Amino acid sequence: MTGAHRPRPLSLTDWDALPEDESAHVELREGRLIESPRPDRRHSRAVSRLVRVLDDQLPAGVEGLREFEVLIRDRPLPTVRVPDVVVTRADGPTRRLRAADVLVAIEVVSPGSKRTDTVTETSEYAESGIPHYWVVDLDDPVSLVAHHFAGEFGYLAAPAVTRVFSTTDPVPLHVDPDALPRAR
Repeated sequence: MTGAHRPRPLSLTDWDALPEDESAHVELREGRLIESPRPDRRHSRAVSRLVRVLDDQLPAGVEGLREFEVLIRDRPLPTVRVPDVVVTRADGPTRRLRAADVLVAIEVVSPGSKRTDTVTETSEYAESGIPHYWVVDLDDPVSLVAHHFAGEFGYLAAPAVTRVFSTTDPVPLHVDPDALPRAR
């Protein structure tokens, strides 16, 4: 089998050299390119509304960003995730955040992403030290599960909230998960 193309893991330099691809949601996991379909209308609506709800409540110097790269790990093989929403300091990096820059990572579950959002990314985000991870599940009843970093235990998850979710950590916020995907 001479001359056959053998895929190799991508470095962060390789990742940065890839052309932009608006046709798919693209991430890098342990040096391997992961592609998934772009989200549907309901998912997109929920993410857009979530960013607006957060921006209306976040204090000066903190912002919510939609689909912004987060470097979870750079060695030995890089992992770059693109959460649906990140809450971070407004004076942070302009190209890519490091996990230490993220106050809250938020994923809205899409068809086909439930295991990734609730198992794989939960583990990766906890291992990278992101203090808060929220998962919004659009299946009825729409819910939000807030995970907070508990040191050597990884994340501890609060019970799913289907009404208004309220927190004071990392900043005071109130989110009604059920209102996020609703059409006007």
